[in-house]
Amino acid sequence: MKNLSKTSYSSALDTVRNLKKKYGETWNEIHAESAARMMLQNRFKTGLDIASYTANIMRKDMAAYDADASQYTQSLGCWHGFVAQQKMIAVKKHHKTTSKKYLYLSGWMVAALRSEFGPLPDQSMHEKTAVSSLIKEIYDFLRQADAIELNDLFRRLENGEDVQSKIDNFETHIVPIIADIDAGFGNEEATYLLAKQMIQAGACAIQIENQVSDAKQCGHQDGKVTVPHEDFIAKLNAIRYAFIELGVENGIIVARTDSEGAGLTQKLPVSEKPGDLASQYLAFVEAEEIAITEAKEDEVLLKRNGKLVRPIRLPNGLYKFKKGSNIDRVVLDCITSLQNGADLLWIETPTPDIKQIAHMVNRVKKVIPNAKLVYNNSPSFNWTLNFRNQVYEEMLLEGENMTAYDRNNLMDAQYDGSELCHRADEKIKTFQLDSAKEAGIFHHLITLPTYHTTALHMNNLTEGYFGKNAMLTYVKDVQRQEIRKGVSCVKHQRMAGSDLGDDHKTFFAGEKALKAGGEKNTSKQFEEKNNTTKVEEKISVLT
Repeated sequence: MKNLSKTSYSSALDTVRNLKKKYGETWNEIHAESAARMMLQNRFKTGLDIASYTANIMRKDMAAYDADASQYTQSLGCWHGFVAQQKMIAVKKHHKTTSKKYLYLSGWMVAALRSEFGPLPDQSMHEKTAVSSLIKEIYDFLRQADAIELNDLFRRLENGEDVQSKIDNFETHIVPIIADIDAGFGNEEATYLLAKQMIQAGACAIQIENQVSDAKQCGHQDGKVTVPHEDFIAKLNAIRYAFIELGVENGIIVARTDSEGAGLTQKLPVSEKPGDLASQYLAFVEAEEIAITEAKEDEVLLKRNGKLVRPIRLPNGLYKFKKGSNIDRVVLDCITSLQNGADLLWIETPTPDIKQIAHMVNRVKKVIPNAKLVYNNSPSFNWTLNFRNQVYEEMLLEGENMTAYDRNNLMDAQYDGSELCHRADEKIKTFQLDSAKEAGIFHHLITLPTYHTTALHMNNLTEGYFGKNAMLTYVKDVQRQEIRKGVSCVKHQRMAGSDLGDDHKTFFAGEKALKAGGEKNTSKQFEEKNNTTKVEEKISVLT
């Protein structure tokens, strides 16, 4: 999908020329070509421009998925604008298009890496404004990626290269971001206010979960407490109102249910009539039948099926759900959310098992046929062990002799080359496509990949750099790899905007401009000596 019409530059040129005529000689030093070029390099003027543009992309992708379930979308979680920028530059380089490639903003990573309090667990303790600040930062970096790549193309055009078609058909690095608002950070008004900030920063899709705000837990931790449907619907409404108010009519709401792993509720909703939502929620609460004479002072009682029952209440005041009710609660949560304004679902699961996911989604689809999931391909899952266990069961059912495998130690490296390993790895490889087709998963994301890759790469670099190989470790494993693979930031000055700034200085000050890109700029060491093409130009071609 190309993002710039072939008339964009000429239209910008006409705009500036008309302004020069309007303001006369005082604008003589403003060159229309330079100003038009800068306008083209900054297509998105506000976060709302981005939110509207990316919401339309998501809506089109959702329709394409409804028509063909193999057309799923993907994203990786990013905790810094530079990480997101390098991801999208790499996407364009390796896959030639950003189509169906999104970004994910994880509340877990905001808490762990972006809070002024320091590293925090995923329990909504970080500053709520850190979320919208990260969205803005990400899009600032992506807009700079646009500006840098287009600036390189204009330089090449000025040097006589035929790159006009690349400029005319330039594909932006701006893609949809699915942003985590946790449980809404307070009451519905607080949710609305934060949603507005997130949308204004550029978010077209906001994910919210049905946990209690002040007792929120990571979806892969114990102790999760859910809220009645009426409370959650109020927050869905709050987000929708925020989208409407800001003019992002196509904004997407992702409703997440944690009921699969949640065994507690903080509130008992008020039922107005038998069978209403509150009544259905109350039916899941564990209770014991008692006689009125057994009731204690100030105790909460319910009438259920004509009998008096006492809800099981913990010392902290929380109520327990019935064991085995979790899947039914998930299904009701999903149906209720879609019937009350949500566009996509998120079911937090304990393991990545397609059959288990499909079992829940298919029950939802009986009521809402086009129900679709955003699914967390979480690093909290031990993917290797989960899929080796699944394959072990399959091989047993097929009558295979499994005596060569220790069922309690399938992670052991001795099995890495085995038939079990091969089959398990193949299942992991096709998991996204298979679950898109079989379990209604429209969007696959990894919440914390760049958290883990940063730690892994620092581990590897530290091991060698402070060891006997010293500087050779950095040169071989980092810089030489950047050069060989055409990684954009090998010329880090360029990536930070130095070349772009030099050209801007020339626009502003002409020959008087003091530029950084002269002969003494050490980045020139990265020019290819046996080829007139420079590294930066090679990168531009690749991207």
